[in-house]
Amino acid sequence: MGKQLVSPAGRRMITAAIVLVLVGQACTLSLFKPPATSQTPASNIPAPTPQPVAQINFTVTLPEALQANESLAIMVMDEVTGLSLTAVHYPMTARDSLTYTVALALPHNSVVKYRYVRRGASQVLEDTSLGTAIRYRMHFVVGPSEVHDIVADWGDKSFSHPTGTISGQVFNADTGSPLPNILVSAGGAQYITDSSGHFELVGLPIGTQNLIAYSLDGMYQTFQQGANVAPGNTTTVDLRVKPSQLVSVTFTVSVPNTTVPGVPVRIAGNILQLGNTFADLQGGISTNTDRMPIMVLQADGRYSITLGLPAGAYIQYKYTLGDGFWNAEHKEDGQWNLREFVVPAQNFTLEDSVSTWSAGDSAPILFEVSVPSVTPPGDIIYMQFNTFGWMEPIPMWPLGNNRWAYKLYSPLNILGTFSYRYCRNGQCGSADDVQTIGMAPTGRQAATSIVGQDIQDTVNGWKWFENPEAVTLVGANITPRASGFNAGVEFQSAYRPNWSYYMPQAFANTQALGANIAVLTPSWTYTSISPLNFAPIPGQDPLWIDSAIMISQARTLGLNIALFPTPNFPASSSNFWLSAPRDAQWWQTWFTRYRSFAVNYADLATQTGAQTLILGGDWIAPALPGGKLPDGTASNIPADVEAQWKSIIADVRLHFKGQVLWALPYTKSSLETPLNFLRDVDGIYLLWSAPLSTNQSATKTDYANEAGRLLDNEVAPLVTLLNKPLVLAIAYPSAAGAASGCVPNGGGGCLEWAELNRPKEDLGAVNLNLQAQADIYEAILNAVNLRPWISGFVSRGYYPPASLQDKSASIHSKPAADILWYWYPRMLGRVP
Repeated sequence: MGKQLVSPAGRRMITAAIVLVLVGQACTLSLFKPPATSQTPASNIPAPTPQPVAQINFTVTLPEALQANESLAIMVMDEVTGLSLTAVHYPMTARDSLTYTVALALPHNSVVKYRYVRRGASQVLEDTSLGTAIRYRMHFVVGPSEVHDIVADWGDKSFSHPTGTISGQVFNADTGSPLPNILVSAGGAQYITDSSGHFELVGLPIGTQNLIAYSLDGMYQTFQQGANVAPGNTTTVDLRVKPSQLVSVTFTVSVPNTTVPGVPVRIAGNILQLGNTFADLQGGISTNTDRMPIMVLQADGRYSITLGLPAGAYIQYKYTLGDGFWNAEHKEDGQWNLREFVVPAQNFTLEDSVSTWSAGDSAPILFEVSVPSVTPPGDIIYMQFNTFGWMEPIPMWPLGNNRWAYKLYSPLNILGTFSYRYCRNGQCGSADDVQTIGMAPTGRQAATSIVGQDIQDTVNGWKWFENPEAVTLVGANITPRASGFNAGVEFQSAYRPNWSYYMPQAFANTQALGANIAVLTPSWTYTSISPLNFAPIPGQDPLWIDSAIMISQARTLGLNIALFPTPNFPASSSNFWLSAPRDAQWWQTWFTRYRSFAVNYADLATQTGAQTLILGGDWIAPALPGGKLPDGTASNIPADVEAQWKSIIADVRLHFKGQVLWALPYTKSSLETPLNFLRDVDGIYLLWSAPLSTNQSATKTDYANEAGRLLDNEVAPLVTLLNKPLVLAIAYPSAAGAASGCVPNGGGGCLEWAELNRPKEDLGAVNLNLQAQADIYEAILNAVNLRPWISGFVSRGYYPPASLQDKSASIHSKPAADILWYWYPRMLGRVP
């Protein structure tokens, strides 16, 4: 733990420094801006009056009777603070051995989130018949009503019973257009709709289920109805939801006089615009600080902000100096404070007052930290706290001269002794203080006290940025390419919601390299192999609106955009294919799901103005003609596989009029296997990590010669055969062995390059070699320079949120990036 001081004079100086730095600071992700014009004058509402309530009778049927020492409760969830952290348990009363009931008074027009828990020696949550966790069920309170639920399974046991499916589409009731990004839920199962509005809820218990369609941003009114589920059948339901009008809502708040003057005050809430990610983030949190609106400090010391919010939306919110859990407002008695209101049809103003940021008798703790001078000037330092495990990082307050501060007010009443650490740009586990490296370090130690504390720390170095290496650039005679040449950067497919805040800087860095195209790799996740479930999962995959914002940010900087949809796998693509049944029915479902995946991003590309869509990938080989599994055996691909792919490409072209490329891995088998459907695409995106030499003393010239030989002998014939452009997309980690195509895994085998990507844990068996990556880049660029038939060059695996000179393939702030900075503008003819 750092040195502890109690110095009122010192704290006053810290306060003054924070005020100077932070006054006027306003840099935040904005999902929706206030309406440009307003037709109704704002109404001043001093504080929201309590919502009228309605009695809801919840009745639930269990799969088996409870034990003598067990009871049942319904948990009403708070997604703003943390689903499991502040849930309220209401005991239920037995009607018979399998049926329990409780009556709750709930706010009118609210959307209540809840689930059932069995309480005995331990607490056991319900889950689905597929064994997946239930985040929550949902009910739209439109008046007094009866809710009938069925518990399918418990977390500690499973039951065999008939199930069915609800599927359908969600449409805009006014225009008839299908709607993406709508959360559809029944029986605790959830699904985020794709561009066709499609949803599918599988494994539901038979009987009537409460089906709800909920807009994550409130832009459409909540829809609710009962849907009957029959055993072994699919109930098809089309839902039509009404759009909502935006109104201007002004939040104005007075804060306690104990607040450090000028520090950012944010609003945490239950919709996307207020920082809710609808995901299970670290430590049970769902909100993310970097996605919350920052209020503006007024001359009278109050804070204010005007937001465009949808009329009729049920809003839960709180004011915070951190997130929904850390440094959030509390009531005078120390209890959590969660405010609520339903957005009216006219513009209005809320005037609130925070009673206290503190909870309990413990005094606030001031943390101050000095960071290394090599810290990139645009970086933000974060603190991460460990209570129920490491939680979401919180941005600190800049003091200038590489010094940062953060004052922790709450919830100190539940902490006692706790751990904390520092990291860069919120990427704890990747961009770490050298003292607290990795996903599960011990951390620095602190303890609460009734006496104020000033803990002063020093970060002696940043892991993977201890002493950033530069590169000596060697001039080259670079031939400018014809118009249409792509010089780009492909972003890695891993995703975390707090990356959104750093994407504008990542695109600016891409532009600064001289690139003219950014390749984004949005994803869906395979959550189940049989039955096959493939859909976007919040927190793991960017939502539709997240991807749309990224594309807009990149295009604003003049970058072209290619979308390269890439799936996430629970373990690995190899395990996925080897574990799949791969019978005729499974394959038909797989092609149906991939078609939806491809068309979804074709629609996104069209609606956002992206120029290129890339299909395929290095994971997809078992689904191609002559398909082989990772172990070399046949994949039992259907006989009509060629027709399936031609049909998918044709469907994509109906939805997208831009360029369609096929991502083909550079392997001998992929280049030799005839794929007739490649004639239906516009070009090849060649995924290249080819071995260039096994000789440790090989030079850049050796690498360039081997790259040229492979391109001429193995790639050029394919280009001639197809008569289509080819973009070379390369991935080489900055690790020993990269040039040989085999980065040792420490067990006698080789690693896939993506295994070194952040935020995955570092692999100690791998040795860092930044210069090797730079040499490989320079060598391949020299080979490309002599081959005008190559139509583009892309660097793969870029890690967007932070500069790291690690072992991954990302070039972010590595010597290889300097190579591109020299080459790209000259290849594009921008620099002589």
